[in-house]
Amino acid sequence: MTDTPTLPAVSREWHLLSRPVGWPKPEDFALVEAEVPQPGEGQVLVRNTYLSVDPYMRGRMSAAKSYVAPFELGKVMQGGAVGEVVASNAEGLSVGDHVLHFFGWREYAVVAAKNAVKVDADAAPLSTYLGVLGMTGLTAYAGLLRTAAFKEGDAVFVSGAAGAVGGQVGQIAKLKGASRVIGSAGSAEKVKLLVEEYGFDAAFNYKDGPVGEQLRAAAPDGIDVYFDNVGGDHLEAAIGSLNQGGRIAVCGMISVYNDTEPAPGPRNLARLIQTRGRIEGFLVGDHYDLQPQFVQEVAPWVASGELKYRETVVEGIENNLEAFLGVLRGDNTGKMIVKL
Repeated sequence: MTDTPTLPAVSREWHLLSRPVGWPKPEDFALVEAEVPQPGEGQVLVRNTYLSVDPYMRGRMSAAKSYVAPFELGKVMQGGAVGEVVASNAEGLSVGDHVLHFFGWREYAVVAAKNAVKVDADAAPLSTYLGVLGMTGLTAYAGLLRTAAFKEGDAVFVSGAAGAVGGQVGQIAKLKGASRVIGSAGSAEKVKLLVEEYGFDAAFNYKDGPVGEQLRAAAPDGIDVYFDNVGGDHLEAAIGSLNQGGRIAVCGMISVYNDTEPAPGPRNLARLIQTRGRIEGFLVGDHYDLQPQFVQEVAPWVASGELKYRETVVEGIENNLEAFLGVLRGDNTGKMIVKL
């Protein structure tokens, strides 16, 4: 039997009106009102509490073929969200339960129970299921430990290190015995955070000078692992500092997401021959088998305070687009979250 408490008649949601060229513009999007639907058989209605905005969403705004289908024009966009079940027509999920799902960019969402993961609001703050204990956390864990094959004693360089993924990569590396962890970020405040709070051995502001020079100064003995969130000059610098047998895990390349012309590749790829280095891209979706191991290992670190995290919280569905643009600009420290 469907449990249907009194609900508002309309829900606000963001639609993609046109595919951005270069930097997304406000006129490419619209915040519209839609009728709040009732859940069908096997479905629940969720009032979203927190929404995630992430750099990969820029790729979904393009029609180019990629690893995930593009957003459809004139329809509501998608993204990670956590919220409360307010109407249920599904066994196993009741009104009042909290769930993680993928129908963000809206206030209310009808979600098939099979696509909703129940989360415990008492075990950890709900927002952490979108960040440190969610997809971004698993991205850091899988990319460092599986793709980059991190081992104790490695020297690790992380770009975009004050972001949700990067900050966790550096801390996990330290907790697992890295000999040195270096991070790059885009402000003096973020550099201070990396060293003083996250425990990085060194960090630098990539705006202060050539990345290659700053990396060599921070890692005079070279690096064994580079976790790439940025691409561009950071990737070239990492190849230049790579030790023999070094590994590069390519998670993202935010520096080129809004380019309208192809970005030049690293000019020093031949160095991979000398170092026997390896570059490998990865997607978190290929590593969900690690989820139980990830939660088992990382949740206690979060609970004990050994692994620290930051969130940048923007209030209101009306500011969802601005929060997303802020991620592309690097405005966030840690995970960018929209609170409804």
